[in-house]
Amino acid sequence: MKRSFAIAIGCIAFFVFGGVALALHLRAGDIIVVADGGFTPKKLPKHEDAPIKLHGGGKLSTVSGEVPPVLDSFTIEFDRHGSVDTTGLPVCTRQKLEATTTATARKLCPGAIVGKGFGKAVVVFPEQPPIPVSSPITIFNGPKQNGNYTVIAHAHLNYPGPATFLVPVVIEKIHKGVYGYRTKVKIPKIAGGAGHPISGSAKIGRIWNFKGKKHSFINARCETGHLQARAEFVFKDGNVLHGTFLRPCEVRN
Repeated sequence: MKRSFAIAIGCIAFFVFGGVALALHLRAGDIIVVADGGFTPKKLPKHEDAPIKLHGGGKLSTVSGEVPPVLDSFTIEFDRHGSVDTTGLPVCTRQKLEATTTATARKLCPGAIVGKGFGKAVVVFPEQPPIPVSSPITIFNGPKQNGNYTVIAHAHLNYPGPATFLVPVVIEKIHKGVYGYRTKVKIPKIAGGAGHPISGSAKIGRIWNFKGKKHSFINARCETGHLQARAEFVFKDGNVLHGTFLRPCEVRN
């Protein structure tokens, strides 16, 4: 049976490195998702966009201690008080990144890198204990699609055999109340479907100069005193979990 658990303000506040972070704890039956995220700097203009960098991550586990079901996809909707800018930023394509290791991919498209992270999974074969696997994640600026910005997430695993994973992500413009952008990430099959994603994290943001002007990949303003994002996690067993992040900002004079 498909179950959907809506936890709009399922946030627990805790202090990290002198700042406030908000973690989202979601549960559906045996499944537990813990996710957190935020942005820097906290002080932003009220009426015009300024450069920011995003960071976020999540971890899957179960109450029973068993390997969690396979995550099929996750969707994040972002606050409309912001913008994406790729003016003068190099573009990388899937064709260039096919069958590349992390090091090779980063050498091929260094100017298109807009984020980096790390992902972990376990591979579960019958009658064998789970085998942990991991890979750095690189996020490249991709070509526009139907007028929308895109990025390409790259990862490379060597077990059970060398495999490169390329995940195209469209940054879709939406008009949904406080939300103005949506990204949906379809998780690729790992080890033919035997791989179970366990955790992932990423930092996204890049600042560069083009024709004498500074540009930033991600920008935001502090118009309402906070920025907001909504996340939804869909599992192959039919479970769906979703919740909302609220992160305070300060108006910069």
